[in-house]
Parts: sequence; C-alpha cells; structure tokens
Amino acid sequence: MKVVILAGGLGTRISEESVYKPKPMIEIGGMPILWHIMKEYSYYGFHDFVICAGYKQHMIKEWFADYFLHTSDITFDFVNGKNEMIVHNHHTEPWKVTVVDTGLNTMTGGRIKRIQRYIGNEDFMMTYGDGVCDVDIAKLVEFHKSHGKIATLTAVVQEQQKGVLDVADDNTVRAFREKKSSDGALINAGYMVLKPEIFQYLDGDSCVFEQEPMQELAADGQLMSYTHKGFWQCMDTVREKQLLEKLYAKGTAPWKKWED
Repeated sequence: MKVVILAGGLGTRISEESVYKPKPMIEIGGMPILWHIMKEYSYYGFHDFVICAGYKQHMIKEWFADYFLHTSDITFDFVNGKNEMIVHNHHTEPWKVTVVDTGLNTMTGGRIKRIQRYIGNEDFMMTYGDGVCDVDIAKLVEFHKSHGKIATLTAVVQEQQKGVLDVADDNTVRAFREKKSSDGALINAGYMVLKPEIFQYLDGDSCVFEQEPMQELAADGQLMSYTHKGFWQCMDTVREKQLLEKLYAKGTAPWKKWED
C-alpha cells in the first residue's frame, strides 16, 4: 500500500522558515519533518511513498537525491585529480520515493488527483507533510479494511482550528465542516486510508479536499473516523516547531520511538 504525503503548500503561517524551503523540509532534530513522518510509516512496513510537491519542489528532490550526504560519513577524494566520493557507514532506508510536481498553486484535492496514475486501482494512505503523531498505523489500516467504506480519517481531540467532525457512536462520520474559531471538538488529523474510488470525488486543481469532497463523502455515508487518543501535533507556526524541537531534544518525543 502506497503512502501519499501532501508537501506542496506555501506554508505561509510559518513563513519565517518556509521562505527558504518547503514546509515539510523544515527540520526537527536535524532532519526534515517529512523524514519523521516517513519513518513512522516505514516502521509499520509501508515503504512506498508518493510525495505531492509544489512550492520549491526541487529542494525535496535534491534532498532525496543526496540522501547519503545527509545520513552517512563521506570522504571526498581529490588526490591525483580525481573526484571520488566514498560513503562510510552506509545508511539508507528501504524506501521507494516518487516526488511529483503537482503545481505551485494546486489545492489539496487537486494534488491528490494529479498522482492518480501513480496509485493505480488499490487502496492507499494519505497524510499531510506537517504533522507528527504516534498513531498505530497497523490498527488504522485494519480498521479501514473492516468497514469497507471509501475513506477513513484519523480524528483527535484538540482545541485547534481544523476541520470539525460529527462522529456517530459506530464511528460513521455524519458531517464534515470547516473550522470555526470557537470549536474544540474532534478534528481531522490526516493519517487517512483511501480507496481508489476517492478520485471520483476530486475534480481539477482548484479542488480543496477538505471541503466538497469530504462533505460529499460524509453525506454519502462513505467517511469513517478512527479516533486516536495519543499524541498528534501539527507544525503550523514557529511556536509549534519549537515545541516539537523541545520534545525531540529531551528525548520525550512520542513519535521518536519509530526512529530508534
């Protein structure tokens, strides 16, 4: 099962850093938050990634192209006019990474629609490139397979301005609506599992996944909620980045266990 990561937005709310690099490439503990997200999926055996890039997408491609430079000791040998690179302590990941330029101004639904040809006719996972958690991915996938609906999202209880869910006792999502400043309810944390039928709900680059597609899925009874009661934190602002950095530096980051 492939993992799709939305990594193309401008990241305007953390512009202090996103002016220089794509938001998913902002570092926590010396590595991009994108890498931390991928490490969690990889821990559960999901190694095939499709990254929906856009803003400064070349930086994401270059980072993966130079992965050894970021993770290994390197000797550059210029003796006798040579230009050789020797990799020591060879370290890599069991990953296949497809980075797709899904456009600079494309909305979330449009980005997902653009990578349809890389997914094929199979279920896939999708999340945002700016949030870390300790969701049990294996249980999430098991739950998705158990109900047979098109979409499963991970819901967390947090007082933040995100998409708000109305969830029934049997975990059916009865309604999905955009944020209100007064909301403090179950919110959409990403970490979704989707059937290929999801592409029928997406139309064009201007399609915002969190608006009409999600609302239509809920109205059709095709959107389910997997409630996560553990850790989840997005990185929308410098303050949130500093919080994640602090947790990581102290060794108390809940998601770090996937990396040990």
